[in-house]
Amino acid sequence: MGTESRNPRSYGLDRMSAREIVRLMDEEEVAVMRAMKLAEPEIALVAEKVSQAYLAGGRIVYVGAGTSGRIALMDAAEMPPTFGIDSERFIGVVSGGDTAASRSIEDAEDDEYAAIITLNNLKLERRDVLIALAASGRTPYVVAAVRHARQKGVWTCGIANNRGTPLLETADLGILLDTGPEVLTGSTRLKAATAQKLALNRISTAAMVLSGKVVENLMVDVKAKNQKLKERCARIVTELSTKTFDEAWDLLEAHDWNLRRVLQMVRSPVGAPSRS
Repeated sequence: MGTESRNPRSYGLDRMSAREIVRLMDEEEVAVMRAMKLAEPEIALVAEKVSQAYLAGGRIVYVGAGTSGRIALMDAAEMPPTFGIDSERFIGVVSGGDTAASRSIEDAEDDEYAAIITLNNLKLERRDVLIALAASGRTPYVVAAVRHARQKGVWTCGIANNRGTPLLETADLGILLDTGPEVLTGSTRLKAATAQKLALNRISTAAMVLSGKVVENLMVDVKAKNQKLKERCARIVTELSTKTFDEAWDLLEAHDWNLRRVLQMVRSPVGAPSRS
């Protein structure tokens, strides 16, 4: 299995200086972008599926174990503030539950039954989409989640870093991110995890653009919860209208910092209607 193989370039890792270790890791990252490039068509297809599910009122459920699960939680958590959507629309599921978000629970990834229970508690619907991640491509918890979701008629995608693995073969669409052996043998929090995070970045961002949550390259549904985001909202109004920064600030303040509502007042159209 590629991710468990020894990388010949790092056989002498324990004798390298800090600078040499960092340089080698930088050089090895080339494999990540190569893998991403090869997977572009499949990643774009998933983005389209996610957009369709979102616009139909469905949810996007990410499932992973260990590092992959924490990557899933991270992307799901970033969606509401970035795109102004309800927190239940993108859901991250990690083996071991909430505790595993901050602490490794290695044996949880072998519990297939727990995956089924978790998905049943979510009450999956046919309009939902499930995206599962596992560097090995054979994690029992993740593969069981995909199998169970498909039995419920849910469209599934499996993302793995090893070819010919159960996850890629079980899902409706399998995406191989072939990042090869790690600098630190078997430590898939390195290249494999980087590629997985990049894949989710592309899928969720492209899906929200397709769903009308972006005007030009601006986040018009961002939630202004702090000073930095309020300033960003005001700048967006100035970018998309003739208003000055102060005028934009006053308008936003008068309309409870609802950026899309203000844009609809000062600029028309502002993109496709959104659904939260």
